[in-house]
Amino acid sequence: MIPIKLIDAADKAASSTAQPLEAAAAFMKPGTLHLAALPPLSLYIHFPWCVRKCPYCDFNSHEVQGGFPEDDYLAALRADLESALPLIWGRKVYTVFIGGGTPSLLSAAGLDRLLSDVRTLLPLDGAAEITMEANPGTFEAEKFRSYRASGVNRLSIGIQSFNAQHLRALGRIHDGDEARRAVDIAHANFDNFNLDLMYALPQQSLAQARRDIETAIAYAPPHLSLYHLTLEPNTFFAKHPPVVPDDDASADMQDMIRDLTAAAGYAQYEVSAYAQPQRQARHNRNYWEFGDYLGIGAGAHSKLSFPHRIVRQMRYKQPKAYLEHIVQGAQIQEQHEISREDLAFEFMLNALRLNHGFQVNLFAERTGLALNTIEKTLTLAESKGLLYRDHQIIRPTGLGQSFLNDLQQLFLSN
Repeated sequence: MIPIKLIDAADKAASSTAQPLEAAAAFMKPGTLHLAALPPLSLYIHFPWCVRKCPYCDFNSHEVQGGFPEDDYLAALRADLESALPLIWGRKVYTVFIGGGTPSLLSAAGLDRLLSDVRTLLPLDGAAEITMEANPGTFEAEKFRSYRASGVNRLSIGIQSFNAQHLRALGRIHDGDEARRAVDIAHANFDNFNLDLMYALPQQSLAQARRDIETAIAYAPPHLSLYHLTLEPNTFFAKHPPVVPDDDASADMQDMIRDLTAAAGYAQYEVSAYAQPQRQARHNRNYWEFGDYLGIGAGAHSKLSFPHRIVRQMRYKQPKAYLEHIVQGAQIQEQHEISREDLAFEFMLNALRLNHGFQVNLFAERTGLALNTIEKTLTLAESKGLLYRDHQIIRPTGLGQSFLNDLQQLFLSN
């Protein structure tokens, strides 16, 4: 999975009954912010079904039981996108991400229909990055050739581990051989792809974690996403915690990952993201740089900027509820305007995840606030050794990266 849930953590929106067309007018009334220019816009498309719900997963995913309504869902996605057009009229879309769930359960014809609808309704940038999540248990060579022909130009493959024991512990439907075959198929059809792996898994040793990372690097993927397993609330693992490596063992794994990736030519540019030169994930960077994104599909989140305000939306999460409400043009379950008081924290919650930080002027560009509104907090963070800044850049120090939550929390009380 991609790190969208980290953005969603700040999306505890108040319920509203306003619908997109009404909201378009309401959100454009003059407010207190003044954005000189709107940020880049991305499109996120959520596919809510998977073969099996993994015990660690807290994403909006639902097990396929006897199939899923592909045609109805694709029609709903088009209707959802059409209804949102007034909110983004005239804006170019630079990246598209199809996530889930397991979007690679879509038929080749279904994916082609989806991307055709997107191109028909939106002005896509000529060099748009179009990413699709895929799980090894759903890989079929012919289908993935068709996905590539339809316009997907980047895959994100949920490997998690190459070790059969750990895959079983994680509830994955594939084994190590299927994981390797999936990477081979990706190599044959895509020149840009990401491998997702997790570490600090149940009963995992440092040597086993090393073998996973070395195996992944041997395939020379352009991008790696390496996540520490976390026991998220409301998951099976949260209710029935497995035995996982302690903090010291996890720290040793993090050190090992840093050394192996650096030696192989991967630069860590975000907490969990490592890339070869010129291969950073453009869609994810847009999140971390507080760009805009329109989310369509069950449970999808949006963050949209207007000249005088910034708003968030969330669609109905349950696929059945989403499909029922889309018919009424009422698919938005929650929406709210981000308050001035919350903007600095929301910006820093994302931007401080970037190892090299952000350009000083980006804060004002993306929030509409002057940098001096957070001067005291910046000074405090510097005094604690958590933050570095000069006239060009603001970034977490090494200590700030190690205690990122503490650094981000300083801006919550700003």
